[in-house]
Amino acid sequence: MDAFMIVLWGVIIIAGIIVELMTVQFVSIWFSLASVVSLVLAGIGAPLWAQLSVFIAVTALLLILTRPLVIRLRGGLVRTNADLNIGKTAIVTEDIDNERSRGRATVGGVSWMAISEDGSTILTGESVVIKDIAGAKLIVAKR
Repeated sequence: MDAFMIVLWGVIIIAGIIVELMTVQFVSIWFSLASVVSLVLAGIGAPLWAQLSVFIAVTALLLILTRPLVIRLRGGLVRTNADLNIGKTAIVTEDIDNERSRGRATVGGVSWMAISEDGSTILTGESVVIKDIAGAKLIVAKR
């Protein structure tokens, strides 16, 4: 069993490195690093439950501790095409009232749910500036 687990952890290490080289997501490398620790445990004869527990714990720890660093190195969170609307002007097509969770605005021919940045009510027909996008809602401010 020990020889099998040593080989298995070695295969996981190599597979993780290959997958990481084929992508730029910085995910599979953490599995490879955690596999190194489990490989050492298998080499000294640790039980399977200990190897698996350490593998899961080290993977989780590496993901939690290094994710902010990876995001910073990659230049922040991945932006979407919808983010290109930030800074553009939209027209309010349904009164925006944050308290009643109502409001719509149109930009580029597309209708979006909208909320006011400062909580003020904005009437239909007014022009607004898109300050941010949260999920599927425009966060807007009066011009």
